[in-house]
Amino acid sequence: MSLVVVLPFLAAPGMAAPPAPALDAGQFRQVLEKQQGQVVLVNFWATWCRACLKEIPALLDLERQYHDRGFRLVAVSLDEPGDYAGVVAPFLDKWFPELATYRRSTADMDALVSVLDPAWNELLPTSYVLDRAGTVRARIQGGKPADEFAAAIRPWLDQAVPTGRPTKP
Repeated sequence: MSLVVVLPFLAAPGMAAPPAPALDAGQFRQVLEKQQGQVVLVNFWATWCRACLKEIPALLDLERQYHDRGFRLVAVSLDEPGDYAGVVAPFLDKWFPELATYRRSTADMDALVSVLDPAWNELLPTSYVLDRAGTVRARIQGGKPADEFAAAIRPWLDQAVPTGRPTKP
């Protein structure tokens, strides 16, 4: 049995970024299942992706703005697994200490994204909007402005929380 940690999305300002748990595909599915009942934006990013870095502040703002309405941001770094201590952690501490993120645990960059989109084209950044039942409702690729993300999540914020067995993404 594996342990899955569900991160509160925002770390305390002025603090070091929280550790980023490494996930395989099964653990990632568990993270998503724990978000059932929330509107979720899953953002796949990397430290070497300039467009990713430009949109992270907008995503953090959306998380703060819509958190009370049941919106959650699940960020996943697709940097190489061996780069966490030397690259990702120092990067987060310097630029985005409030970003709680997960990271991939395997060399296969597609493993986590394929949980949501088996036909992923490896373009970063890539984000997926999941409704409260865990169904993928939108894919957003390339660096996009905050209003495009907001428009993609707003229709699902007023959706009733599902009762009964949730569907898997």
